[in-house]
Amino acid sequence: MKNWEEGLTVRDQIERLRREYCGAQLDETTADEDPINLFGRWMEEALKAEVPDPHAMVLATATTSGKPSARVVLLRGFDRNGFVFYTNYRSRKGKELQANPKAAAVFLWHELDRQVRIEGTVEKAGVEESDWYFDSRPRESQLAAWASNQSDIIHDRRQLDSDFDEFKEKFSGAKVVRPEFWGGFRIKPESFEFWQGRPRRLHDRLLYVSNAVHGWEIHRLAP
Repeated sequence: MKNWEEGLTVRDQIERLRREYCGAQLDETTADEDPINLFGRWMEEALKAEVPDPHAMVLATATTSGKPSARVVLLRGFDRNGFVFYTNYRSRKGKELQANPKAAAVFLWHELDRQVRIEGTVEKAGVEESDWYFDSRPRESQLAAWASNQSDIIHDRRQLDSDFDEFKEKFSGAKVVRPEFWGGFRIKPESFEFWQGRPRRLHDRLLYVSNAVHGWEIHRLAP
């Protein structure tokens, strides 16, 4: 595949991609002792900078045999109890998380030269919490949750549209209730890594590790 204007292949262009990172210093002596607070501050700054979809995170899961998979999901809430997202429990990620309740998540904010990695255990969100969020969704999104057997192989697009129309008719004039197979998961962090891009590729990386006795331990990592 050629880029005829440049006369270079896509591979050539990728190999030549370079840019300097010029982020502010991230120092363990001045960073917040609590990674939840630091994450909240970084998220607030991403929102103020109008970073597109700042709540988008790469979610990595694995089967019980260790086969990994990853995809982008949307963070829908966080506090000291964990980081919450919603999905179909019968989807690939849903099945993997119920069989192997461990996950990793990555937030990448290019505009700020920042990345946050989170690793921890996973549990289902409570029924009331899932109901509350489902009720807040647009009606068409609620119907889509019923219509899509997420991650299943389907014949074609027409099947998906037909299933949507079927549930649209079923709930016509009535409230769309949350399917039992759809709801929230909560990642309970055991570690955070905050990455700040810096000049000369000498990036700042701070690792927070949960310690039951001393709270969060902070370590600097080599870039």
